Amino acid sequence: MALPYRRDRPRLPVAERRRQIAEVTSQLIAERGFWGLSMQDVADGCGLTVPGLLHHVGSKDGLLLAVLDHRDAEDLRSLAEQAPGTLRETCAALIRRNASQPEIVRLFAVLEAESLAPDHPAHDYFRTRQQRALDDLTELAKPVSAAPEILARQIIALMDGLQIQWLRSPSTVDLVTVWEAAAGRLFGAQ
Repeated sequence: MALPYRRDRPRLPVAERRRQIAEVTSQLIAERGFWGLSMQDVADGCGLTVPGLLHHVGSKDGLLLAVLDHRDAEDLRSLAEQAPGTLRETCAALIRRNASQPEIVRLFAVLEAESLAPDHPAHDYFRTRQQRALDDLTELAKPVSAAPEILARQIIALMDGLQIQWLRSPSTVDLVTVWEAAAGRLFGAQ
């Protein structure tokens, strides 16, 4: 039996519809994790049918990768607008951005933990993303450290750990303030 055509659903340009799908999916994954995500819930949140949703993303795995790619592009765009120069400035800009979007940080924390399983659809994505972050931070650390890769790993570990503490207790942990205190120790006077 065919579903009735939904005349109340606004037709959106493809780019806008994909952005809507990414945002609705991000919110649902942040609340439930990837394994608790239902294609029907995403479709309902966007005013689509499941086949209409699949037209845009292909599959549940495609939906996840579209969300991750969308969020990475938004983060890169935001950082480019701030134009941080030094390693310390770049890290501070990242922390400020993350502090402004706890639901996205939660999404990435949940997915990164889930994706430790080799059969998770985002396993390779997060492995590649982590290596790219390590490479980028290592490059930025070269002017200020004799061991830039070690410093880059310490930065990633510190950011990830502080963000988990902040997500768990947002009323008692001010992410930006705690980062600045830790950065003072990590970077010294630079």
